[in-house]
Amino acid sequence: ATWKICITCEERGPRIYSCLHCIFFGCWKSKHISQHLQSCHHTLAVEMTIGQLFCQLCNDFIYDREFELCRRQCENTMRKSLGRYISLDFQISILGLSLTSVWLPSKQEVEQMKANISEVLELNQESHIGLRGLINLGSTCFMNCIVQALTHTPLLRDYFMADQHKCHLSSCLMCEMVKTFQEFYNGSKQPHVPYKFLHLVWTHARQLAGYEQQDAHEFFISTLDVLHKHSKSGSAHHSGSCNCIIDRIFTGGLQSDVTCQNCGGVSTTVDPYWDISLDLGSAKHNESDYNFDDDIMVPTSLESCLQRFTRAEHLGSGSKIQCSRCQSYEESTKQLTLKKLPIVACFHLKRFEHSAKLHKKISTYISFPEYLDLTPFTNTYLNQARGPGVFRSTDDILSDLKNKYALFAVVNHSGNMDSGHYTCYVRQMKEQWFKCDDHCVMKTAIDDVLASEGYLLFYHKYFLEYD
Repeated sequence: ATWKICITCEERGPRIYSCLHCIFFGCWKSKHISQHLQSCHHTLAVEMTIGQLFCQLCNDFIYDREFELCRRQCENTMRKSLGRYISLDFQISILGLSLTSVWLPSKQEVEQMKANISEVLELNQESHIGLRGLINLGSTCFMNCIVQALTHTPLLRDYFMADQHKCHLSSCLMCEMVKTFQEFYNGSKQPHVPYKFLHLVWTHARQLAGYEQQDAHEFFISTLDVLHKHSKSGSAHHSGSCNCIIDRIFTGGLQSDVTCQNCGGVSTTVDPYWDISLDLGSAKHNESDYNFDDDIMVPTSLESCLQRFTRAEHLGSGSKIQCSRCQSYEESTKQLTLKKLPIVACFHLKRFEHSAKLHKKISTYISFPEYLDLTPFTNTYLNQARGPGVFRSTDDILSDLKNKYALFAVVNHSGNMDSGHYTCYVRQMKEQWFKCDDHCVMKTAIDDVLASEGYLLFYHKYFLEYD
């Protein structure tokens, strides 16, 4: 509706309203729609972007069951007509939120809303709703950062705030996530105490139990694992058929191609992943066995880390495997590529190096972008790049839209292997960024985010694939 124009001032969208009594379009900003309704003694107008119904007599937005059904039908028709790729700006409801399901409040819910009308929070660009500090319960900064990252994951927020998970078990971490989101979005500015969240993770991931400092990456993976198991359809761990919200958002597919140097036979496997761990140090392998170009021997950016991650490597004479095609033990090459991209891509920069003789932290600065295109690291793109006379069709270019990502959270670690502290940057309200340091939350700039060291990088798909 951004092409709609206010008849009075010619102001363009997005907040343009259409009078439901006559042919009049008026803007909200200069109150021309309100002036029209008053002067013409008209009552109802509809907001043209998302279909909100405004009543002049009530001086408020109202809910009407039949109108809502009609609005949803129009919305679904629009989505289908737009094709498979829909921008996040539409705030679409997928991943467990049915396109045809409409929330029809019961009489009891309507009465509750009327009774609490004064507690409704007004949202604008200055609102800090969804931002809340977390109390450190004793070296639990690692947990606080992961909770901040999860609560600022857009589609995860939409899922839990829509009350999609309902089991009400005291031992369920999914239920606790519902409560955590409610705490973040209830308008309170006081720091939240996530003791129940910590207790449940300890209960179901006993390797993390205890008040000593833990690794944020390990906590993140363990938390996803528990959430996966506690979700309604999470019985098959990391199964390709699992339809739980965790797998829908976080699970990708990593393809491994092993090519026999004798006959050219290729053995392909695809494994699921929740995150990608990227090496930062120089390659430790024998250069005769591993063919890495000099320009990516020591990565300096996220992209160069991914280049090295997806680089074909020669396994060498010491790693011969039996070829399924020629049945002989031959040298081979191995290449990892991204077969299926998740909605949320998490990259783990391996800053902690463990070996028999050495334990150290790698503090090398690795640059990472605000917007990331993963197309060059997909199996489709790399397969095309290997062919002669590569031609990128219009369909190829359009399909690459689904591979664009936007940064929304960064977890950092300061200190060394023996002692340190975790902090987190999160994106909230479009382009606003905040630094979360346990109970302290402060506004910051994107330049500060991109200049940080980076340990865990969270990217969200900029365009969602709609089936």
